[in-house]
Amino acid sequence: MKKEIKFSLVYRDMWQSSGKYQPRADQLARIAPVIIEMGCFARVETNGGAFEQVNLLYGENPNKAVRTFTKPFNEAGIQTHMLDRGLNALRMYPVPADVRKLMYKVKKAQGVDITRIFCGLNEVRNIIPSIKYALEAGMIPQATLCITFSPVHTVEYYSAVADKLIEAGAPEICLKDMAGIGRPAMLGRLTKSIKEKHPEVIIQYHGHSGPGLSMASILEVCENGADIIDVAMEPMSWGKVHPDVISVQAMLKDAGFQVPEINMKAYMKARSLTQEFIDDFLGYFMDPTNKHMSSLLLGCGLPGGMMGSMMADLKGVHSGINLILKGQNKPPMSLDDLLVMLFDEVAYVWPKLGYPPLVTPFSQYVKNVSLMNVMQLIKGEERWTMIDNHTWDMILGKSGRLPGELAPEIVELAKSKGYEFTDTDPQLNYPDELDTYKKEMDENGWEYGPDNEELFELAMHDRQYRDYKSGVAKKRFEDDLQHAKDAAMAKNGFSEEEIKKVKRAKADPIVAPSKGQVLWEVAVEGPSTEPFIGRKYQHDEVFCYLSTPWGEYEKVITGFTGRIVEVCAKQGAILNKGDVIAYIVGIQPTLPSSSAISLQSPNVLLTDTFVPSCRTNKSVPLASGELFTVTVGAKTIACVRFTSSLF
Repeated sequence: MKKEIKFSLVYRDMWQSSGKYQPRADQLARIAPVIIEMGCFARVETNGGAFEQVNLLYGENPNKAVRTFTKPFNEAGIQTHMLDRGLNALRMYPVPADVRKLMYKVKKAQGVDITRIFCGLNEVRNIIPSIKYALEAGMIPQATLCITFSPVHTVEYYSAVADKLIEAGAPEICLKDMAGIGRPAMLGRLTKSIKEKHPEVIIQYHGHSGPGLSMASILEVCENGADIIDVAMEPMSWGKVHPDVISVQAMLKDAGFQVPEINMKAYMKARSLTQEFIDDFLGYFMDPTNKHMSSLLLGCGLPGGMMGSMMADLKGVHSGINLILKGQNKPPMSLDDLLVMLFDEVAYVWPKLGYPPLVTPFSQYVKNVSLMNVMQLIKGEERWTMIDNHTWDMILGKSGRLPGELAPEIVELAKSKGYEFTDTDPQLNYPDELDTYKKEMDENGWEYGPDNEELFELAMHDRQYRDYKSGVAKKRFEDDLQHAKDAAMAKNGFSEEEIKKVKRAKADPIVAPSKGQVLWEVAVEGPSTEPFIGRKYQHDEVFCYLSTPWGEYEKVITGFTGRIVEVCAKQGAILNKGDVIAYIVGIQPTLPSSSAISLQSPNVLLTDTFVPSCRTNKSVPLASGELFTVTVGAKTIACVRFTSSLF
């Protein structure tokens, strides 16, 4: 029998590699116990990368989500880990050192055990400080090698980087094959090289399945000493994501390795729940092409998760390019032809920019330059005329040393623009800023939060955090979600009028009780306007006002808790009695199970088995409280509320 191989479920990366958003905190709370029940995971990736940022984007508190998700795993003895971009921490651009230090204290307090630290350039100066900060905070620093395939990214190159990271205190090394283009044989040799020199170091392999090499790579690294393998699960495994735990377990078991058994009943439950999250709202923001594997990725070396955004970019310029070609009396170019041209340009650009590993954010830089070059070439103009500032920062050395040499033409171009190259420690370009953010928190009267986690969130994602606090993020997300739902229906052949009918069929109309003028708000700053789609109203909240012809302001009450799906009356509209003001979909509150209520919430007594999703009906006053009912499908359940409301 060969050595034991452990599995880590990269639940966060499954979502990030598939689409824009992550599950909500309440969804994570539901899936965590089922993942534990599967019984085959020693580790689970719970946060990091874009996790916090996308939570803010849809108006949720990421700190609550992290604590909610890590807690069950902590209690079950399953290690949790996060993705950490080194100098960039949890964002796409550099982070001051004091904010980086605070991150590890916050994450340790939130229940995160391991931080996977990577630098897109494999620049040790960007990784080693994070190793130190993580150790000081009591976290396990897992130093990372970003794997790619190029003339400079050899076994010797990676082994030398690993030596420096281990010497700096890293007890673990991750082989991060973010595009899945690492060749299996090379990865096996690299694993062996590290293990022979550092047998005590844990090696974890992370490989995406996009071009189809990942299963062979997993077998090779395990045969050569790897300890832990990152896996996914249906319905999100394979495609541009990661291999499924069932397939990986079967392959390794047959090869003679000791691997954990999978509770298939729990697997199917987790599979079903994940699909439910997709169907709820997350699927509207998932690119269907990410479900497909593509050997084309081997040619360009770009991460599979970029295919969706790249195709969107190409579709956006495709018609414009054909207009240019038409003006030149040239035949139009198909989208496939344009894609091949872009891949060829990436192959041309990448070595000239010094072979930066194609991982966030450097993959985006290379893709953007290549796309701009393609457009310029089609117009008959020169390459390199449209390079953004972030890419220039990479070229000039502000992000760290590039693995390869810059092409002479790039060096000359930089000099012609008066730019200066630097080889200083990248962190020195970004002074401490935490005091500035403390001042902003104090001026706004915002709480720092447990373990300063809210302060950290502002310092890490300042613009997104301000939008979250103001409610702008929630509004923007609800608008985007509604547009995505409408677009999905339109794609399936529904007309605009049919889409309205569908939305209204699921909703309740709020009608004008009298004739009058609609007043949604009286804004102090800016024009008064109607609420945004998705705005939540409580059952006893004022919905709007009607200014009646006899000079009164009549309150309009919803009567139940729900969210707006359609506004029919703009601010200032004149309505007759019975006209529809808006349509609202009732929100189904989630309550504890009956057993939890009987033990923990003595104020509520249920007369039947409770089902979590329900709508409250009209209540009846009692001497000691009130009698109310909940409706679940066709079933009505009676409840007694003695003192306080759970709704």
